[in-house]
Amino acid sequence: MQRTFFRIAAILAMISVILGAFGAHVMKDQISEQSLASFQTATAYMMSHAIALFIVGNLYRHYKKKSMIWSGNLFVMGVIVFSGSIYLRIALSYMGYRKLDIINIITPLGGLMFILGWAMLFVSIPPRENQEKASKSDD
Repeated sequence: MQRTFFRIAAILAMISVILGAFGAHVMKDQISEQSLASFQTATAYMMSHAIALFIVGNLYRHYKKKSMIWSGNLFVMGVIVFSGSIYLRIALSYMGYRKLDIINIITPLGGLMFILGWAMLFVSIPPRENQEKASKSDD
């Protein structure tokens, strides 16, 4: 699972950089300032959660818990739903579609997935005394 998280994180980070550059250089004159700000938010959240996925991959090496896997999966799903819905809304709006209410409802679900991912990461890390016992038994 650790390698999978690392690979997905690398892909998400790469896509984030590509889309960020695309937004800054190509889209800036094509979409409204509000849409550009949303686009930048989507790329920032995508990159920050790609980094979070690298962290989950590293922590999974020490704390092999299902909740750690859930954390990583929720980060990936959050990127797809949160950032993906923003990218989709901007693309459809650019193409002239105006009835985008369903997409506006989906975006906060991605944010909820991010929150749940961070909560699962929190519960995945054992209290200090358990960590010290685990470290001693590994030696």
